[in-house]
Amino acid sequence: MATYDVICIGAGPTGLACAIEAVRAGMKALVIDKGCLCNSIYHYPVNMYFFTTPELLEIGDLPLVCAAEKPTRTEALKYYRKATEHYGLELRLYETVLRMDGHDGKFTVVTKTEKGTGQKYTGKKVVIATGYYDLPNMMGVPGEELPHVSHYYTEPHEFWSQEVVVIGGKNSAAEAALDLYRNGVRVTLVHRNAELGSTIKYWVRPDIENRIKAGQVSAMFNTHVKKITADEVIVQNGGGEKRLPARQVFALTGYHPDFAFIESFGVKLDAQTKKPALNPETLESNIPGLYLAGVVIGGKHTGEIFIENGRFHGKQIIAALTGKRMAKA
Repeated sequence: MATYDVICIGAGPTGLACAIEAVRAGMKALVIDKGCLCNSIYHYPVNMYFFTTPELLEIGDLPLVCAAEKPTRTEALKYYRKATEHYGLELRLYETVLRMDGHDGKFTVVTKTEKGTGQKYTGKKVVIATGYYDLPNMMGVPGEELPHVSHYYTEPHEFWSQEVVVIGGKNSAAEAALDLYRNGVRVTLVHRNAELGSTIKYWVRPDIENRIKAGQVSAMFNTHVKKITADEVIVQNGGGEKRLPARQVFALTGYHPDFAFIESFGVKLDAQTKKPALNPETLESNIPGLYLAGVVIGGKHTGEIFIENGRFHGKQIIAALTGKRMAKA
């Protein structure tokens, strides 16, 4: 069985960046992911534009060329596919990591394929870059598991002329509500707080606020979801209980890293913030030879790390492994 210098768990932009930097340093690298390449970006809304400009999404010093000022989801996915091909990265997609055995210099990562076949890979170092988008923050209300309830927004066409409830008050919820409204959907936004989130993009805020003011998007603030049925969302606020008709429910309540998965490797997490114990210079965790990259470093504070800064974690880790000073970005 071949031994890899670095095994990266997670095939998002940060995991790919780590593997690319390893390859550029002459190392043998492997990337493992339970989903497809850039699984999180794949599950973004179909017509989404990134908040940032293309150069801030680049990895491996490869340019991202896009038609407009900001790249689309489709352009980003194509870019990361091409970057993977350019560096000839070795990937194992649709494999779930079950556990890690061994020690620094000789780790064994045990996986299971979609077909249930067990696999083992040996690596000198391991990097966890699993992101957070595949674990939604659950509301814990009856009916949340129903098939017409989704924690991911896709596209509006199938809901034209239908009633849809969007739960949440940050960027994802606001943008989904606007997209639904503009495509002929009767949409109601439900948010537990008194006002929309403070981090909403500066060009989205006036848009959603004006649509609400004009009555084009119905909005209910200081409102809690009590139950979801096959065709209604039952909510409660100061005015009492109300039943909202809904053919579809988008519960866009945020996401979080898989803390249990990270802890299963022996990584210590802060009880309150869930931030992992690690060396800020090398990004090595409390487990020798095990490194962390991307949003998992932020714990519960997922807004601290994005592709824009997480993509440099690969350079930081490989610089630590090779003993070379990392160039300033």
